[in-house]
Amino acid sequence: MKPLVPHQDIKFRNVQEVVTHSISNNWVTHLESHPNSQYASSPKHSIRCQRYSFAMAWLSDQQRLMLDVWLGHWKTIDDHSWPLQDTVVLHVRNFVGDHIVKASLTSHHIAREIDAYENVISNIAVPAPRLEHAAVNLGILVTSYLPGDLIMRSPGEWSQDVYRQAGAILALLQVSNEISDAYFDNVTSNVRTRLDAAAGLVANDQLEALKIVVSNIRSHLVQLHFTHGDYQPRNWLAYRGVVSVIDFGRGAKRSWVSDLVRLRNQQFVGHPELEQAFMDGLSRTLTEADLEMLALETVSESLGTVVWAHGIGDQEFEEHGRRMIARILESA
Repeated sequence: MKPLVPHQDIKFRNVQEVVTHSISNNWVTHLESHPNSQYASSPKHSIRCQRYSFAMAWLSDQQRLMLDVWLGHWKTIDDHSWPLQDTVVLHVRNFVGDHIVKASLTSHHIAREIDAYENVISNIAVPAPRLEHAAVNLGILVTSYLPGDLIMRSPGEWSQDVYRQAGAILALLQVSNEISDAYFDNVTSNVRTRLDAAAGLVANDQLEALKIVVSNIRSHLVQLHFTHGDYQPRNWLAYRGVVSVIDFGRGAKRSWVSDLVRLRNQQFVGHPELEQAFMDGLSRTLTEADLEMLALETVSESLGTVVWAHGIGDQEFEEHGRRMIARILESA
């Protein structure tokens, strides 16, 4: 194996160059699909190296220096990075204990996550990591480490108890904010933009049918809540039977029902018992206005999924978006 001096400054123009360079220099010993890839994003990849993590090469000098200042002497325990999203995610350890590091020079999700921790998570008693260090200008944060295994692709993914706990956690997370007279119109505007972008990717008759669905939804004021933005088993951990939640990079003020869209088009399909357990934990019922907002949010996400997945060449995820569209039209 070719030696690599830790912290040497290696410049790459994009993630593909990092991967190619890592493989050519024998840094990489294992390249596999990231276990969190299904449904909510294009396939991510986890790269594990014998002596030097690919992610370490992707950290900037300033980010590495900041970690040294914050953590002192530390080492990488595991690499959960998302190269295709230009995001480094490391499980690290120092003399105090274990931590999670997230860093990116390009992703806006880092700033979002820092904001979520500082303004929401720190103020509520919820089973989630706690922010320990952050530098928005450098695109890096450190949180506490939560033990446990991802629920996705485990037996817990089909456990009613897991969904009951997850629903109860979401009830704590969804802190109420202002009532908005612009949110509905903003989502509707996004739908129109995505309808245009989906031309040629989605059948014309389906696009016309979606326009009718949207036109039949009445405009109304929307109570905004803090929402996770990617609330599903890929972001839930289980440890000794207790569920916790991670990854707040998509956290933002939205309608509360927006956090139901992905579950209702994934794990809840064909499993009404899971949906019932989740809603029991959440302790909320869907009003007529909620159902209309949920339909609008689902149209927006389904179209966005097709367009985005097509743009990056993820055919499987693109088909998932088309299945979402089919369900909307079936229930219309």
